[in-house]
Amino acid sequence: MLILSFLAALLICAAGFCEEPGVVTEKPSTGRFVEWEGKYLVPYSVTIPGTEVTFEMVPVPGGKFLMGSPKDEADRSEDEGPQVEVEVDPFWIARTEVTWAEYKAFMRLYRIFKDMHASEIRIVDDSNRADAITVPTPLYEPDHTFKHGEDPRQPAVTMTQYSAKQYTKWLSGMLGQQFRLPTEADWEYACRAGSKSAYHFGDDPQLLSEYACYDENAKDGPALVGSFKPNPWGLHDMHGNVWEWVIDGYTEDGYENIKGGGKSLAVVQWSEKVYPRTVRGGGWQDSADRLRSAARMGSEDEDWKSEDPNVPLSPWWYTTDPTREIGFRIVRSVRPLKGDLLKKFWEIDNEDLQFEVDVRLNEGRGVMGLPVPDLADELRKRK
Repeated sequence: MLILSFLAALLICAAGFCEEPGVVTEKPSTGRFVEWEGKYLVPYSVTIPGTEVTFEMVPVPGGKFLMGSPKDEADRSEDEGPQVEVEVDPFWIARTEVTWAEYKAFMRLYRIFKDMHASEIRIVDDSNRADAITVPTPLYEPDHTFKHGEDPRQPAVTMTQYSAKQYTKWLSGMLGQQFRLPTEADWEYACRAGSKSAYHFGDDPQLLSEYACYDENAKDGPALVGSFKPNPWGLHDMHGNVWEWVIDGYTEDGYENIKGGGKSLAVVQWSEKVYPRTVRGGGWQDSADRLRSAARMGSEDEDWKSEDPNVPLSPWWYTTDPTREIGFRIVRSVRPLKGDLLKKFWEIDNEDLQFEVDVRLNEGRGVMGLPVPDLADELRKRK
């Protein structure tokens, strides 16, 4: 199975038998790096196979932090507490949000998989279904998604959490590196970059315009990624531009269920409901208080798909604001995840969502395919 094969390859690399992306054995003389188990984690660039599209992964040091906001923080919401101490292992995180250049490569797979299915090439069946992915159907109403632009350097928006999860599974299969959505703890830890203040740069929202695209400086849409100053760990747009999916379900009582704290992966608030799921970071139409490091928002699928004419509603796309402010960025764990835990980051976890996907597949309005490196040739042909 694909999951097992590239996980095995990663574990072999981690054992020192091949060159692992983002890991070097000699201490770098310049630039950011993270020391880990006698090696050094460094930034590295990734090219999506079959394209000229690149993105950068940045190492984040391990450590402990308080997730959430203190009771005396200005503009605090009840869903940001109680504060929880979380221990985070080192990981890599994308320097910017996933762009349209990156996400459109994923979108092109719809026609590629359709043609492969018609030609009976690499058919998905019971023997390989666990390795397969679904890809977004063509947009029913592109004007909604692209109203504020589709520049290749703008963040991709309006995808569901499920679609973002499938993107990470696809990219993992193409590259042999294990990508996933961040946990809520991963995301806030990376956003804070060692800070305890409302924003990574302090508590004064007057400085926000140097670091974020939000309602005070937005020009009718999200900015090109990386247009503003990064945080101390080299990450752009953690405040503002678009909200970013994390893997956790959303809870109005915040972290009450995990107030004992623990390791990042042990405090994930897994959900089996389609919604609400959590997005973090604030968007280009939001005020400064919504961009604080601890600010959270829960998804509302019924409202966010209220203009979707499809029956059942799309599992891959939203049609209604605020989803033109919803995107994501990806992470890679320092140690690959295994088995059921990995499946939680990639697979369907709700019966209603499974039904929606199955209906689309049975009616021929959806398609499954295998995320293997050979797809690079097809992507190259269909630029």
